[in-house]
Amino acid sequence: MATDDLNTPLGLGPKPAKIRYAPTATRATVALLAVVLAVFAAWALLANNPLGGEPMAIVNAGLNVLGEAGSGGDRRSDDSGKMTQPAPPGETSNAALREAGSVAAEELPAANNPTQSSQNPTSQGAMSPALALAPGERIVNIIDGKSGARQEVRIAPKVLSQPGEDSPLVEMTRNGPVPRVSPDGRRAAEVYAQPVSVRDTAPQIAIVVTGLGISANATTEAMNKLPKSITFAFSPYGADIDRIAAKARGLGHELLVQVPMEPLDYPENDPGPETLLTSLPAEQNVDRLQWAMSRMQGYVGVANQMGARFTASEMAFSPVLREIGKRGLIFVDDGSSPRSLASQIAGGNSLSFAKGDVTIDAVLSSGEIDRALGRLESVARENGIAVGVAGPLPVAIERIVRWAKTAESRGFALVPITAAAARGRPG
Repeated sequence: MATDDLNTPLGLGPKPAKIRYAPTATRATVALLAVVLAVFAAWALLANNPLGGEPMAIVNAGLNVLGEAGSGGDRRSDDSGKMTQPAPPGETSNAALREAGSVAAEELPAANNPTQSSQNPTSQGAMSPALALAPGERIVNIIDGKSGARQEVRIAPKVLSQPGEDSPLVEMTRNGPVPRVSPDGRRAAEVYAQPVSVRDTAPQIAIVVTGLGISANATTEAMNKLPKSITFAFSPYGADIDRIAAKARGLGHELLVQVPMEPLDYPENDPGPETLLTSLPAEQNVDRLQWAMSRMQGYVGVANQMGARFTASEMAFSPVLREIGKRGLIFVDDGSSPRSLASQIAGGNSLSFAKGDVTIDAVLSSGEIDRALGRLESVARENGIAVGVAGPLPVAIERIVRWAKTAESRGFALVPITAAAARGRPG
């Protein structure tokens, strides 16, 4: 046994020599890492990449600037009335259109709106945000106030019609063509009124069907089934409503354009873009009124769409009614709000005015609708004339059609809304 084995502790031997790195190589490596970290930190701070490096692609969606005159753009404002940037086409605009009931808002078929035929192959109103919009077109998301169902509705750009024989009745504004009293004194409420030939002693009943133009099926059903004495009120958010309204007028119907007005629970319940608000100055509300009036032509007057808060404010409502009267139109209050000041303001401004006496489809059942029509007859017997208001739901249209077939045999005359306005009850 070697002496070293006895004298050296077990497992302990001479230590291996340490590997020493050259000082120059160490410093170079540290410096390189520092440079890499500095470059990364500078890129993270300065680079405009909100996706954090995720892959993305940029495509041309064919959008134009919204809010230009005549395009029907969605101009936004704050409560002070200051105009803000146009809302993007895909912005959600809540609306609870009572007139639309529980019917899903549907796209007009391709035959009615050729610009959409290649973009929406389905028959339903739902649309994919990925579909490109035509220039000037935008999408409004409408929320049904009863069921909470959401529908997407395209608002087509305003296409100006060629001037016709009644062009003196039209004034071009920054929003598009709106009615006016012609230089020779003609008024739209008279020019577009349908003739009435009834016995003076017969109780008269006028029925207004509101919310048309949103659902293609509901609008088509109303036009095909309802007698021409029924008045049609079109929502300004419908696609191609100018052409559809002209067709309805050709069938003998008097027309109204609905104007969205602020309800009591606004903004939780939002009628949609360009709503008239009590918080806005008069000139801006008049501008929004003109936007709605420019959406179609050939109508006799304006009707409110919602508006329980707005129609109860004399300061906000009076300038709007004066503008309507100045342009040779009538105003129709749908009668949904007992707080409305429409009759008082209309009487003070010599504005032709009519108000709904009975909401025909307040309860959506055949029996309740029939009873509402019975109440309408009672009001007509008592006052000589009565106004009923209904939405475009199939059950309401079916019961109105059935009632109208026998109304004359019971001694009633079915008349357009101008007949009720001519015998208006202001005050």
